[in-house]
Amino acid sequence: MLIIDDIFLSPLKGLLFIGKKINEIIEQELSDEGTIKERLMELQMQFEMDEIDEVEYDRREEELLQHLEAIRSNKTTPE
Repeated sequence: MLIIDDIFLSPLKGLLFIGKKINEIIEQELSDEGTIKERLMELQMQFEMDEIDEVEYDRREEELLQHLEAIRSNKTTPE
Protein backbone atom coordinates (compact mmCIF):
# COMPACT_ATOMS: atom_id res chain seq x y z
CA MET A 1 0.00 0.00 0.00
CA LEU A 2 2.91 2.39 0.68
CA ILE A 3 4.21 2.23 -2.88
CA ILE A 4 0.81 3.21 -4.28
CA ASP A 5 0.56 6.06 -1.77
CA ASP A 6 4.01 7.28 -2.79
CA ILE A 7 3.10 7.15 -6.48
CA PHE A 8 -0.09 9.15 -6.01
CA LEU A 9 1.38 11.64 -3.53
CA SER A 10 4.69 12.32 -5.29
CA PRO A 11 3.31 15.10 -7.55
CA LEU A 12 1.84 16.83 -4.49
CA LYS A 13 5.08 16.45 -2.56
CA GLY A 14 6.97 17.91 -5.51
CA LEU A 15 4.67 20.93 -5.66
CA LEU A 16 5.02 21.49 -1.92
CA PHE A 17 8.81 21.33 -2.25
CA ILE A 18 8.80 23.86 -5.10
CA GLY A 19 6.44 26.12 -3.15
CA LYS A 20 8.72 26.06 -0.10
CA LYS A 21 11.78 26.88 -2.22
CA ILE A 22 10.00 29.80 -3.91
CA ASN A 23 8.93 31.10 -0.50
CA GLU A 24 12.52 30.86 0.80
CA ILE A 25 13.82 32.81 -2.21
CA ILE A 26 11.17 35.50 -1.81
CA GLU A 27 11.87 35.85 1.92
CA GLN A 28 15.60 36.06 1.26
CA GLU A 29 15.15 38.71 -1.42
CA LEU A 30 12.78 40.74 0.74
CA SER A 31 15.23 40.67 3.64
CA ASP A 32 18.33 41.54 1.60
CA GLU A 33 19.58 45.11 1.98
CA GLY A 34 21.45 44.86 -1.31
CA THR A 35 18.25 44.20 -3.25
CA ILE A 36 16.55 47.23 -1.71
CA LYS A 37 19.60 49.41 -2.42
CA GLU A 38 19.56 48.25 -6.06
CA ARG A 39 15.89 49.16 -6.31
CA LEU A 40 16.67 52.60 -4.87
CA MET A 41 19.37 53.12 -7.52
CA GLU A 42 16.98 52.01 -10.28
CA LEU A 43 14.38 54.42 -8.94
CA GLN A 44 16.91 57.26 -8.97
CA MET A 45 17.81 56.49 -12.59
CA GLN A 46 14.14 56.43 -13.59
CA PHE A 47 13.68 59.84 -12.01
CA GLU A 48 16.80 61.30 -13.64
CA MET A 49 15.69 59.99 -17.03
CA ASP A 50 12.23 61.57 -16.55
CA GLU A 51 10.51 58.18 -16.61
CA ILE A 52 8.72 59.05 -13.37
CA ASP A 53 7.76 62.36 -11.78
CA GLU A 54 8.92 63.70 -8.42
CA VAL A 55 5.72 62.70 -6.61
CA GLU A 56 6.02 59.08 -7.76
CA TYR A 57 9.74 59.10 -6.95
CA ASP A 58 9.12 60.38 -3.42
CA ARG A 59 6.35 57.88 -2.78
CA ARG A 60 8.34 54.86 -3.97
CA GLU A 61 11.54 56.04 -2.28
CA GLU A 62 9.72 56.34 1.06
CA GLU A 63 8.37 52.79 0.69
CA LEU A 64 11.82 51.41 -0.07
CA LEU A 65 13.47 53.32 2.77
CA GLN A 66 10.86 52.05 5.22
CA HIS A 67 11.45 48.53 3.98
CA LEU A 68 15.22 48.98 4.38
CA GLU A 69 14.74 50.29 7.91
CA ALA A 70 12.54 47.29 8.77
CA ILE A 71 15.23 44.90 7.49
CA ARG A 72 17.90 46.63 9.55
CA SER A 73 15.78 46.66 12.72
CA ASN A 74 15.02 42.95 12.28
CA LYS A 75 18.74 42.21 12.03
CA THR A 76 19.44 43.98 15.32
CA THR A 77 16.50 42.35 17.13
CA PRO A 78 17.52 38.99 18.64
CA GLU A 79 15.21 36.13 17.66
